[in-house]
Amino acid sequence: MTSSFLKEGDIAPDFCLPDSRSEKICLKDFKSGWVVLYFYPKDGTAGCKQEAVDFSAAKEEFEENGAVVLGVSKDTVVSHQKFIEKNGLTVTLLADTDLTVVKAFDVWKLKKFMGKESMGTVRTTFLIGAGGEIEKVWNNVRVKGHVDEVLRELKERKGKGKE
Repeated sequence: MTSSFLKEGDIAPDFCLPDSRSEKICLKDFKSGWVVLYFYPKDGTAGCKQEAVDFSAAKEEFEENGAVVLGVSKDTVVSHQKFIEKNGLTVTLLADTDLTVVKAFDVWKLKKFMGKESMGTVRTTFLIGAGGEIEKVWNNVRVKGHVDEVLRELKERKGKGKE
C-alpha cells in the first residue's frame, strides 16, 4: 500500500457500492459527467453531518453544473438510511463496509486523535471528470466552506471547457 494519496491526473479506481436503498452504484455509470466523490469518517458525527448537510443543500447547484455528489464511508446501508432520515439528506451515500473503495482511493490512514493512533478514513474529496480522470483532490478537508470551494472549482473547470 502506498503512502501517498491519489493525485490530479490519475484515473479514479472504478467501483460499485450499495447506496442507502441497497441499489448498486458504479463510478463507471457517471463517465459522461462530473463526479464529486467525498470520503468521510462516520455517519452521525458533527463534522460528517455538517458536510453531508452542506452537500445536500448544494445538490441542485451541483446537478445544474453537470455533477453528481457521492459520499462514501465504512458505515452500513442501514446506518446510511438512518443518517439520511434523521438529517434530511439528499445526497447519495455509499456503504463501503469492507473498505475496498476507501483503500483503493488511499484515504484509509493512520490518524492521531487526543494522543491515540488508529486507522481511519481521512476526510477527502475528489472531483472526477468525464472519462474518470481525477481533476482535483482536497486532502484532510476542513468542513467549513468546503462545499462552496468544490462548487467554485467545478464551475471554473466547466468554464474552461474541461468536460
